[in-house]
Amino acid sequence: MLSYKAPVDDVLFLLRDVFHIERYDNLPGFADANIETLAAILSEGGKFCEEVLQPLNRVGDREGCKRNADGSVTTPKGFKEAYKQMAEGGWIGLSAETEYGGQGLPHTVDAAMNEFASAANMAFNMYPGLSKGAYRALSIHGSDEQKQKYLPKLASGEWSGTMNLTEPHCGTDLGLIRTKAAPQQDGSYKITGTKIFISAGEHDLSKNIIHLVLARLPDAPPGVKGISLFVVPKSLLNADGTLGMHNDVRCIAIERKMGIHASPTCTMSYGERDGAVGFLVGEPNRGLEYMFIMMNDARFGVGVQGFALGETAYQHALAYAHERIQGRDAVNGQNNVPIIRHPDVKRMLLAMRARIMASRMLAYTVAGWYDRMHHDPNPAMATKCHRYVDLLMPVIKGWCAELGNEVADIAIQVFGGSGFVEETGVAQVRRDARIITIYEGTTGIQANDLVGRKVLREGAQTLQRLTAEMREIADDLLAAEDLRSQGRVLNADLDVLEQTTQWILANGQERLADVLAVAVPFLHLLGTICGSWQMGRAALAAREKLTQDNDAYYRGIVDLARFWFTHNAPQVSSLCRVIRDGGPALTGFDPRALDLQRL
Repeated sequence: MLSYKAPVDDVLFLLRDVFHIERYDNLPGFADANIETLAAILSEGGKFCEEVLQPLNRVGDREGCKRNADGSVTTPKGFKEAYKQMAEGGWIGLSAETEYGGQGLPHTVDAAMNEFASAANMAFNMYPGLSKGAYRALSIHGSDEQKQKYLPKLASGEWSGTMNLTEPHCGTDLGLIRTKAAPQQDGSYKITGTKIFISAGEHDLSKNIIHLVLARLPDAPPGVKGISLFVVPKSLLNADGTLGMHNDVRCIAIERKMGIHASPTCTMSYGERDGAVGFLVGEPNRGLEYMFIMMNDARFGVGVQGFALGETAYQHALAYAHERIQGRDAVNGQNNVPIIRHPDVKRMLLAMRARIMASRMLAYTVAGWYDRMHHDPNPAMATKCHRYVDLLMPVIKGWCAELGNEVADIAIQVFGGSGFVEETGVAQVRRDARIITIYEGTTGIQANDLVGRKVLREGAQTLQRLTAEMREIADDLLAAEDLRSQGRVLNADLDVLEQTTQWILANGQERLADVLAVAVPFLHLLGTICGSWQMGRAALAAREKLTQDNDAYYRGIVDLARFWFTHNAPQVSSLCRVIRDGGPALTGFDPRALDLQRL
């Protein structure tokens, strides 16, 4: 059966020794986040996830959520009590502003708690995760009245939030949405329409649900430029702020899914009777722009889910590899040894841990930039961090999610036939992980965003600046005799990145179809090189600790980086060939040839 131990040591190593978080104590929230305080927070948060959330993971998978005849949704046994504990412990409002009842801690710390909770019980953590996204969207674009009305309740967990984007006919093409918003004399709007795939659209964990809904005004221009954002509470509020009558909002169905059974994926109907009451957020026709705050927050969270689920799968596979006795040791000839002694099993376990560490480091780096883009007193530094966050968000969502799926799949391979059956629990991790490359934009959509908006639109200026910073780590590796080979690999791969980026810029207009045909390989190429950059940073930091304390943990980090550079970094050269030569093979292929009935 699955068990989970929050990797507090790994996270503290990154925050303390790699990122040197104490350097940022001049930023809001960081002054109260010294390493001793962080250690206490992360240890306590990890304990909550291990002892409260993880035991409910299997329960939630088996029971799932139930939609009742009145449209209400009942969550699995134990979820209400666990949610109450999470809210009362202040974990939902960890990075929310103190003026709205939050803890005011950095986004980086919240990312760590998000990792622990997702690893322990991904389906459960989707409820507060969506609330955090709704909080951030309203904190940036909501009116003062909306902030005072909704943010304290979202930060405390008393109320929860959702994002309502797509509809049955449009999928990802949000320019086709039909949900309508009719203005009323009192300044509110009547919302009518149907939304699908709404995570946590209805449940019994919080007293109210604050839906953020995309809809069109009567005079809205066509396409995405005519979308506005509305707050549509499940329950309307009385003049004194107490909960009033039920709004005209109803869950009409929940999906039967491959995984995350304890998270209800709802079809929501707005205005079955006379229209749901909604309130405009910000200016008309800027809704998609505003919703991108929540969407990017969700995309970051999905990337975290990738290595979080990978960590759970890895821990489970590692324990099994120590316990399972089978075969002969190829080194000393001993029979009946734990399978961790077999070279290929060791390869799989190292492959899992290396992918987890590389993607975790990249995500926490982006979280640090997020904090600085909002709080750094130097405008130039804040702007640079903002551009870096925008550039790498598709990589965090796309690449980290893909690696999470790979790690979950490798775990089943370590278990062999036992991994294919449900009793061991590792199959659930694989089923739950499958969605993360799909929701909040598939890997292909992330790749198109990376190539189209983040590279072509700005002439790769931000990517070139980041490449120069990654060169600095390559130089540091070259200066360390025992890490010199890794420095050479990183430098060579950065040469490849520059060459492929120039190829994209040179062909992005006249051969756009060929460029987009290889957008996903480019995303993986950039992700892999960023992984090497991060693993190089880890090796340098661990090496420094070895000069003071020859600890097995730090030696293990150095060795893990060596594994990454010899087993993962070589993918860059093959991806480069696909990017340079693979486009015409796709764009020139007649799709009718795929129809087997025509053969």
